[in-house]
Amino acid sequence: MTMKIYGDPGSGSLRRVTTAAKIMGIELERVKVDLFKGESQTEEFKLRLNPHGLTPVLVDGDFVLYEAAAINLYLANKMNSPLLGTTEKDRSRVLQWMFWSGEQWRTFTVTIFDERVGKTVMNLPKDENLIAFAEGKIRAAAKVLDKHLEGRAFMVGDALTLADLDVAAPFSQAGRARFPLGEFPNLVAWHDNLLRSFPAWAETKAEVDDRMDTFLASVGVTL
Repeated sequence: MTMKIYGDPGSGSLRRVTTAAKIMGIELERVKVDLFKGESQTEEFKLRLNPHGLTPVLVDGDFVLYEAAAINLYLANKMNSPLLGTTEKDRSRVLQWMFWSGEQWRTFTVTIFDERVGKTVMNLPKDENLIAFAEGKIRAAAKVLDKHLEGRAFMVGDALTLADLDVAAPFSQAGRARFPLGEFPNLVAWHDNLLRSFPAWAETKAEVDDRMDTFLASVGVTL
């Protein structure tokens, strides 16, 4: 039975899962959930798939799993994939950076996306103080990343891991939300290398861009 992945093609979180699946050769049946139409906010969705009303959600038979990082770990464990790291220490470092990414990195980029993109779409006033706070957090985290990535092609070891995909996720919306990532040359060079070296990451970028650009044009929003 083919596993199903529920999500919106404009989602950077879904992108992390679909990229990892492509790299591992896992076939996932895509089930589109239109976030802009509120399809993840229905009582049925929350009861059956994710009580938070968020995507992506993986369904493997009668097993339901949400949170992109958890989904990727589940898929990689099923495949015994090197995306987990190939040594005990590297696997621990992969987990370190995945947890770091959720706590110190992506949460603040989501805040800015909501303020600069979400509120523009909804014609609501932006909280500039909140944006400034989140940008400060992003710069502090990016400074750590930039130092870590000096002379490195990957977050952990000498090959792509799930840590790279987690940390790279904010680049999915960087232009639209104007994250201050371009200030950090090692970080930019690392991400450019991912786009060049892994077609799956470039393909999912094109999918996110097409979905977002089409939606924004449909509602007459220019960022």
